[in-house]
Amino acid sequence: MATWYRGGRVFTGDPAAPWAGSLIVAGEELAYVGDDAGAAAQAGHVHEVVDLDGALVLPGFIDAHTHLLGMGEATDQLALSGAGDLAEIGRRLRAYADERPDAPRLLGNGWLYPALGGREPHRELLDAVVPDRPVYLAANDQHSSWVNSAALAELGIHADTPDPIGGEIVRDPATGEATGHLQEMASLGLMRDFLDSTVTEADHDASLAAAFSHYLAAGVTGAVDMGLNAEDLAALERALDSGEGSLPMRIAGHWRISRGASTEEDLGGVRVAAGHAGRLDSPWLRVVGIKIMVDGVIDSCTAAMRAPFSDGSHPGPIWDRESLIPVVVAADAAGLQIAMHAIGDEASDIALDALEAAIAANGPRERRHRIEHLETVTPENVERLARLGAIASMQPVHSDPAVQENWRAMLGDDRVERGYPWPEFSEAGAVVAFGTDAPTAPHQPLPNMFIASTRRSALDPGLPPNLPRYALPLATAIGHATRDAAYSCGWDGLTGTLAAGLAADFVVLDTDPFAQGPDSLLTARVARTVVSGRVRHDA
Repeated sequence: MATWYRGGRVFTGDPAAPWAGSLIVAGEELAYVGDDAGAAAQAGHVHEVVDLDGALVLPGFIDAHTHLLGMGEATDQLALSGAGDLAEIGRRLRAYADERPDAPRLLGNGWLYPALGGREPHRELLDAVVPDRPVYLAANDQHSSWVNSAALAELGIHADTPDPIGGEIVRDPATGEATGHLQEMASLGLMRDFLDSTVTEADHDASLAAAFSHYLAAGVTGAVDMGLNAEDLAALERALDSGEGSLPMRIAGHWRISRGASTEEDLGGVRVAAGHAGRLDSPWLRVVGIKIMVDGVIDSCTAAMRAPFSDGSHPGPIWDRESLIPVVVAADAAGLQIAMHAIGDEASDIALDALEAAIAANGPRERRHRIEHLETVTPENVERLARLGAIASMQPVHSDPAVQENWRAMLGDDRVERGYPWPEFSEAGAVVAFGTDAPTAPHQPLPNMFIASTRRSALDPGLPPNLPRYALPLATAIGHATRDAAYSCGWDGLTGTLAAGLAADFVVLDTDPFAQGPDSLLTARVARTVVSGRVRHDA
């Protein structure tokens, strides 16, 4: 069966031939991409004609950095990203609690530090609203959490509880008691591990299904899950089995390795990842490598920076060179793709040093290792990343001016003038892959493309742009979110552009932002999402 999509504008994503008028889909592949006349010559093989009526067709978006189960879970949690002050947070929490009188615990996400009005996250602020049930509120960046007294008790955290490796249980300096503010691995590890233990396989499956549904409706046909654990991978494999060898969208995953008590323990994580990579390598589900969080984030002053934050704090990395290099060398030797979260400029120093050590130890070959986020990076390290052939995996949505107030205040100096410098990487010769890091930010690619092409806010478009010199042409931004995102996980040759012989993964929009301007990205809707020739979303 072949379907002819005609009468539209097709952006192929191929710089050599960026535009076409027709697509012919035969089975799972694109049989033809070109003008209407050329397609008409093959019309004898067509069984269905879809008139696009001038609509825009794009390659399917690939979210190059996301967290699928976390995104799915967040769709049913208390949303706090729009809460501007403590009073509003309290009102939303109270209403959420009242709507769920039988829920054993309450989970939320998305709060921003400026909403606290200069106060620190403290258990007493939440106890005043919900004293009788555990409350767990992840910050907008997911790297810290705010919990009440009941949650601390449920987690077994008390004055003598040691900080986990790479994390901090923030404590009252006078009493030593936990304040209810959990940073880095106290949130991402200690708290997250407990919460994962409270949900069932059915809960995980429902969260994954929600993530698939939301992504397909937004025009996303593939994603890179950046930090798989056993529960995540088990849910994906159950979905693969129930789908008779396919998923609703393509997934590549990186196995998360948290720093342990010894190098041998860390190397054990590499061996586990290699085992998963060896048995899972299909066009629908692949384990491609490992994920390591070298540092934290700027908003909570846990990123590894060369110079102190504005408050004088100057934390070290989660992984120092001595602990990181053996893991990176071993993973590289095993043929795994290494993805390293490095937000601070010192963190990118450490990550790139580790890649250089791996190349020196294991010899020259093609590599597609990745550095994630790169929110602050020196010009020297931009050049070094390109020279090493590493991929710059970045998220335009994190630069939205509406969430930059605290980010800029925590740096407090000229470092803010080089935030999120996407074009510099391309100019240096590196591949730039765009994602969203959902659920730390909205998962929809169209607002992400608006931010990338304007440096303006998708949340509050009236705000001044954030360093507009770093804005990208729309075609370039879309290329980073499709073609280059596919390259970042080894899907080039399969998907990411629209060409005969590649997978029929594409999206139809009801608006043409190339013709109507980037502001139309904020109102555009996805009319149809096609994955491997199959319509997965049809508005």
